[in-house]
Amino acid sequence: MIIKTKIFLTAALLLIGCASLPAFAEGDAAAGEMLAYTCLGCHGIDGYRNAYPSYRVPKLGGQKATYLVIAIKGYRDGTRAHPTMSAQALSLTDQQVEDVAAYLASLSADTVEAGGSIAPSLEEAATCVACHGQNGISLSPSWPTLAGQHEDYLEHALNQYRDGARKDPVMGPMAAALTDDDVKLLARYYSRLSGLETTAAD
Repeated sequence: MIIKTKIFLTAALLLIGCASLPAFAEGDAAAGEMLAYTCLGCHGIDGYRNAYPSYRVPKLGGQKATYLVIAIKGYRDGTRAHPTMSAQALSLTDQQVEDVAAYLASLSADTVEAGGSIAPSLEEAATCVACHGQNGISLSPSWPTLAGQHEDYLEHALNQYRDGARKDPVMGPMAAALTDDDVKLLARYYSRLSGLETTAAD
């Protein structure tokens, strides 16, 4: 089924999202490497799964640092819900969040950038392209790269936006318009693009 979203709604939501973006301090990847060992205990193991509901934890290698900061702070402020992630996020200062994000973003970054030369197309993903790029490589540091992410994790995330468990002024309305089939199709499409990787510490 083709995802139908009016152009003016998309533009308005993007403007709202961009206007509300916070300013971020510079992260120190070297300092973040020391802190990220707990992150890699799950995210650095290929195929590691969340227990319930069951899905593979997201790949973080090469993800945008600014987006990772937003995500981690989301677990602190309650816009994202996950007991383990909330506990981890609450243990970090703002600067430590920046440092961890900088380190994780540096892992496999070359692989993600290499995906930029690929230009696949899926009609159902037309609305997603405005933020996440035609090839799943995000156009803004505040938006996540989707290319190469685990299919079941993408399904889980989209469904959380649909049911309100994960709160975002842009993604909430976008996901609300998706059917179950749309979610599965989009997750399968983006997961098969070249991009993010599961990367353990050296």
